[in-house]
Amino acid sequence: MAEVWIMGEMIVEIMRAQEDMPLDRPGLFKGPYPSGAPAIFIDTVARLGHSAGILGGVGKDDFGKCLLERLKGDGVDCSQVIESETCATGAAFVTYFSDGSRKFIFHMGNTPAAEPKMPEASVLEGVKYFHIMGCSLSAKQEFGEEIVKTMRLARSMGAKISFDPNIRKELLTGGSSLELVKEVVENTSVFLPGVEELLMITGKDTVEEAVKASFENEALEILALKRGSKGCTVYTRNEVIEMGVYPVEAVDATGAGDSFDGAFISGLLEGKPIREILKMASAAGALNTAAFGPMEGKINQDTIKSMIDANA
Repeated sequence: MAEVWIMGEMIVEIMRAQEDMPLDRPGLFKGPYPSGAPAIFIDTVARLGHSAGILGGVGKDDFGKCLLERLKGDGVDCSQVIESETCATGAAFVTYFSDGSRKFIFHMGNTPAAEPKMPEASVLEGVKYFHIMGCSLSAKQEFGEEIVKTMRLARSMGAKISFDPNIRKELLTGGSSLELVKEVVENTSVFLPGVEELLMITGKDTVEEAVKASFENEALEILALKRGSKGCTVYTRNEVIEMGVYPVEAVDATGAGDSFDGAFISGLLEGKPIREILKMASAAGALNTAAFGPMEGKINQDTIKSMIDANA
């Protein structure tokens, strides 16, 4: 009976040990590291002391074991995760470049990531937030449809929908995936886009126009606009709050936005004022970047409090 549920892909990342090492040449890798935007998000929620569950799939292999041991160890309910005997756990090979860019090779073809179906209503009993990642909607059409079905069920049970679109531009050019995104946006109470995503989804030319258009949706309560190294601006129907980033020595930016989301939803569950929630989320994002690996940052209530206090 988790307060927060997410449905999406669960993968491991295998990463170059040093910058500027192309993936088409022999070289050293580090990993596997538990990853996948949904997994990073829900693990953050659990580490911050909230009941959290994930619907997803892994192979019955060592990579799947890596994921499940980490998530279960941090308190995530993995009872609805499929362990496939015939499909392998998804993997991403990643390299970093000194200019800050990254390159990925995904091995997702024969994985169980898209096998889960909408659960029985009893699984979601007590749910308060159902979080959706745009990358999960576009992973596979059938899986995206199951996520939307689960969203409808969660909302019918009183849950609020939070949505981080993290989607590619081509997803918004038409087709059934676009329809899934539209339905999710229409049901979203907490919207967590980047600037480019916000402009793409609303079809507007400026942030001001896009924010105004977003709040034409009666379901929307909060829009947290993530600006990367420039921080975040949170909009509600009554206020606008801006915040920069906490200073850390950034080691790996992968997953920072997902940890931000997890801490933001945790703050809402705790009933904190928006400004305090934004501090929590910004601290979680910063802590994530301070460690190598997509969910290796030392994120918990104590470390977040320490970072906030140190920068008060």
